[in-house]
Amino acid sequence: MSTQPAWLDKAIFYQIYPQSFLDTNADGIGDLNGITLKLDYIKELGCTAIWLNPCFRSPFKDAGYDVEDYYTVAPRYGTNEDLINLFREAHKRDLHVILDLVPGHTAVTHPWFQESMKGTKNEYTDRYIWTDSVWEEPRGMSCIRGISERDGSCAVNFFSHQPALNYGFYRPDPQCKWQQPMDAKGPLATREALRDIMRFWLEAGCDGFRVDMAGSLVKQDEESRGTIALWQDIRGFLDREFPEAALVSEWGEPDKSLTGGFHMDFLLHFGPSHYNDLLRCDEPYFSRRGKGSAREFVAAYREAHEKVGGKGLICIPSGNHDMDRLARRLDPDEMKIFFAFLLSMPGAPFIYYGDEIGMRYVENLISVEGGYGRTGSRSPMQWNKGLNAGFSSAPKGKLYIPQDDGENRPDAESQSADLCSLRSEIKRLIAFRQKHPALQNRGGITFLRDGYPLVYDRTSGRQRIRIAINPSDQEVTVPDTSGTILYKTGNAAEIKANTLHIAGGSAVFVEE
Repeated sequence: MSTQPAWLDKAIFYQIYPQSFLDTNADGIGDLNGITLKLDYIKELGCTAIWLNPCFRSPFKDAGYDVEDYYTVAPRYGTNEDLINLFREAHKRDLHVILDLVPGHTAVTHPWFQESMKGTKNEYTDRYIWTDSVWEEPRGMSCIRGISERDGSCAVNFFSHQPALNYGFYRPDPQCKWQQPMDAKGPLATREALRDIMRFWLEAGCDGFRVDMAGSLVKQDEESRGTIALWQDIRGFLDREFPEAALVSEWGEPDKSLTGGFHMDFLLHFGPSHYNDLLRCDEPYFSRRGKGSAREFVAAYREAHEKVGGKGLICIPSGNHDMDRLARRLDPDEMKIFFAFLLSMPGAPFIYYGDEIGMRYVENLISVEGGYGRTGSRSPMQWNKGLNAGFSSAPKGKLYIPQDDGENRPDAESQSADLCSLRSEIKRLIAFRQKHPALQNRGGITFLRDGYPLVYDRTSGRQRIRIAINPSDQEVTVPDTSGTILYKTGNAAEIKANTLHIAGGSAVFVEE
């Protein structure tokens, strides 16, 4: 694995869904200039980096994850120069920006796919995964067929309008001649096209990429050996040309992604991590009812941590564009305890826009841009108490997703002025984390208890900080704990007779 860029050691990311952040031209859709205007807000919160969801030209059947042109900013967001200016202004503030890269599929409107559908062989014939007959489906994959003069069915990666790009098959079936090995001309050309895209935006000032569906590229690759080898090749290219570029995977299996050369991997809301046990189930661990469980999460985290052997970073997000908002199941005080956990865990934390103020999930929305049940977590940012919560000066009905119109909806301006708000607590937690190496991204972790409270030690050099998280409404104790309480959120805590006593709804950091 390559050396991690130094800026990742203390990185705290803020995820921005561009169409929902700030609209500066009154069309009801957020834009890049709006993000640039709010860089000081992100900096003041304490975040050091931004993950920007896809902002390239697209028909927006899947919110930009159906890319039509990897080299051009979608006009609704602005221009390439607007994005380059965002990079420049972010760098002036010591902020880094990573873009969302979608390497596994494109939109059906992408020129590559339009060429690949032609009946005569051309440069893009093998850019996608096509069978030899329209009557043959690719086994184990959905497909598009009957839409082109080409005789064949094209595999898709997710929605039916997202044809899968061809990186080859790890174990091609000899009876399916259309299944090409990874080193065939078509798959290698696709890989080179991916390098070209990355090179273009890194030269423009981007600081790296969050890679969508990173583990899905090579097909018939049950143990991910082919996909790991592919990313190791990409990692080598980046190390040679852009050694400071960060690579973050949406994979959810850190032992595979970090071996592949990614610097960081997300714990996902699906798969083996049990992340949702903490926040998004009938009895979340962080509810004050105290009926949840962190046990399986801790076990899965320990296993992942041991497998990677100290390589890279395992990252935990507050949420993202694919998950319910935190506030759908937790109230502001419960969310404060969650953020005490998030901001005291190893790896780079990711804060989804609006989670810092406890934005609510907007119920019963009609699907927008392929969001379906996720649409309620993508509503426009709430900046103040003015028109459209300060998001846009467009008429309310023109907003591309309706806002939360409930009473007392949270807003950033009010919470910034309130020292007791969720946002103010998060700001203090970030500042505290950045002052203590043991709490930062590469500090060590040892779990001591996985019930109520959740207890773990963070270490770096000679510094050891014990974290005790008690979301429940019952007082708890942590024996064999002495030292100085450096930080607490929630209610009372004290150390007596070598025992830490923690009131319900509290998180405590003790330097031993």
